[in-house]
Amino acid sequence: MTADTAAVIRAIDLAKTYRMGDVEVPALKGVSLEVLRGEMVAVMGPSGSGKSTFMNLVGCLDRPSTGTILVAGQDVSRLSRIARAKVRGRTIGFVFQGFQLLPRTSALENVELPLVYQKVSGRERKRRAVAALERVGLGDRLDHTPARLSGGQQQRVAIARALVTGPELLLADEPTGNLDSATSVEVLALFQELNDQGLTVVLVTHEPDIAARAKRIVAFKDGHLVSDERIRQDRSRPEAA
Repeated sequence: MTADTAAVIRAIDLAKTYRMGDVEVPALKGVSLEVLRGEMVAVMGPSGSGKSTFMNLVGCLDRPSTGTILVAGQDVSRLSRIARAKVRGRTIGFVFQGFQLLPRTSALENVELPLVYQKVSGRERKRRAVAALERVGLGDRLDHTPARLSGGQQQRVAIARALVTGPELLLADEPTGNLDSATSVEVLALFQELNDQGLTVVLVTHEPDIAARAKRIVAFKDGHLVSDERIRQDRSRPEAA
């Protein structure tokens, strides 16, 4: 397998500058980084470090000012907004800190939503959504609205929604930020299980103990990639205190 096909994310001299009035604010300054298929990578850094900008570019939510970024082998650096949306829909699953579930909609319907946008038939939507919810351990909660689910269960629904399109890459932004310690352990164990099954996972976290459960930790500071560490120890499953 070549390096290109093995890399789910390949950033080359990536830079992003935002304009605020007459002022230019550089957010990323020439970052080069590869994430290989099957890796679980934690992205760390203080506010303003560039990590969120990097994730936005990887997630095809924005375009770089200069440099190149390939996602699953496709150069998305200069794609239009519509073309980037198509890449997101077929390649990337997103999990957010705030769950972002529709409050009056069942778990099943929340998970089906990305497939509605893709114009998948109703029967196929249901089949795939049920399978995704069963995969995250919520096969018995299909009809529950978010109000009837715990925080951990809501995040599992959000993970199922990210998985239902069969993505090559799962991006998670502070996925345990709204959860207590014990529930965070459960959700993190699910990410590890998905990664062990071959899914590439990239997650942003401020928590060193969360990052330590990844296979690799990269850190940003002042728009630069300042460290890239592979975790050598065995990733044993964390246990709640």
